[in-house]
Amino acid sequence: MLRLTWVQPEDLLGHELRQAAQDGREPSAIAARWRAAGGAEAPERAGASPQPPTRYLRLLAEDLLDELADLPSKLADQEPTDLARIKSLCPNWPSPQATSPHLPPRPARLQAAWLGRAVGCLLGKPVEKLPLDGIRQLARATGNWPLNTYFTARGVPAELLAAHPWNRRSALTSLAENIDGMPEDDDLNYPLLNLLLLQRHGKDFTTADVAKLWLDELPAGRTFTAERIAYRNLLTGLEPPRTARHRNPFREWIGALIRADVHGWTNPGNPAAAAEQAHRDATLTHTANGVYAAMFTAATIATATTGTHDIHTCLRTGLTVVPPNSRLAKAIRHALQLARKHRDFDTVVDELHATYSPTHHWVHAIPNTALIAAALIHADGDFTGSICRAVSGGWDTDSNGATVGGIAALLSDTALPDRWTTPLKNRLATSVGDFNGIGFDTLARLTHQETARP
Repeated sequence: MLRLTWVQPEDLLGHELRQAAQDGREPSAIAARWRAAGGAEAPERAGASPQPPTRYLRLLAEDLLDELADLPSKLADQEPTDLARIKSLCPNWPSPQATSPHLPPRPARLQAAWLGRAVGCLLGKPVEKLPLDGIRQLARATGNWPLNTYFTARGVPAELLAAHPWNRRSALTSLAENIDGMPEDDDLNYPLLNLLLLQRHGKDFTTADVAKLWLDELPAGRTFTAERIAYRNLLTGLEPPRTARHRNPFREWIGALIRADVHGWTNPGNPAAAAEQAHRDATLTHTANGVYAAMFTAATIATATTGTHDIHTCLRTGLTVVPPNSRLAKAIRHALQLARKHRDFDTVVDELHATYSPTHHWVHAIPNTALIAAALIHADGDFTGSICRAVSGGWDTDSNGATVGGIAALLSDTALPDRWTTPLKNRLATSVGDFNGIGFDTLARLTHQETARP
């Protein structure tokens, strides 16, 4: 029996009910109708429930999804998706006078950024989807806590692995004893797609250009959550930005954030331009805080790419492109306060989880972006410290590790430690375009070309 993940109406509804409660709508009456009819909650961690519903429940789920979309939001005015309205809410939006674009970074620094992204992703892959306590127990069982190197299954008691099994798709390629080059991951696929996007359309690309590129180059089975919904919406004839809104409860999740790096790398010293590129990319699949997370990340990276700012300045700059009263801005400020207050990062993580885990899915952009910011600040931008903090914090471990790794690598004054990069063998697996097996040195050269292009 095929239960396609992230698209079944009966599975989407539970996520949309939660999303409605978060973004200022009142879904209780619709939730009561769904539960009275026998509808189930959304799958807690997986993308599909194990059994199909009755035909009645599926049709009811479709109707209720549309009803939820029509509910008014009390947060709409302070959390817009339109770029002009976002700018109007950002009093410190970077101005052209305040930002003078820098020379393109040397290919060696871009290579470090690509490698840092890959290393952080690889570190987090085996424990993706695991609860926080499971991650801590697995690391402690091998003497790897506080986290300091790749996870291993060697020495882990069988009963612990039974209780907290590795991510089944990643264990064969991302545990220390199994790493043989960088395996495929959506956290690397999307930067590759955005490199292709710039090669074909330049920095003035449109959201429609992103959509067409995906249909040409991105296998549907390599998409997840909001990206899978938008892909489906494109195939049914919907156009952006409606692709991000129609029956898409994942529109504030992390997918747009993980696509932001290339926009930052190719706009060194110009966080406003990076944020605007990220906005055009993100609005294919996301709205409001899902878009802000991508803009924040792109602006942070554009600042880091200059090589002249510390992590504190980079994150402050990232916040200038996020509406200050949005839920994302409040979450980032909260995370930064925690990171500055507590010496023990486990305490920071525990407080973040206490705040967000009861109400947010583990892939939601708000808690994950907060954790990214906290990890970078707490480690003061140090590469190993940053990626290990990000992954040890749980939630979307590989995505958080990737974003943090790319940023921290840009800030590093020295080459990344061999113990992290040597297992990658300068080789990346992917199903995107003609990139399969490409080296990170080649990716750096290609990215440098797009950075230097007007």
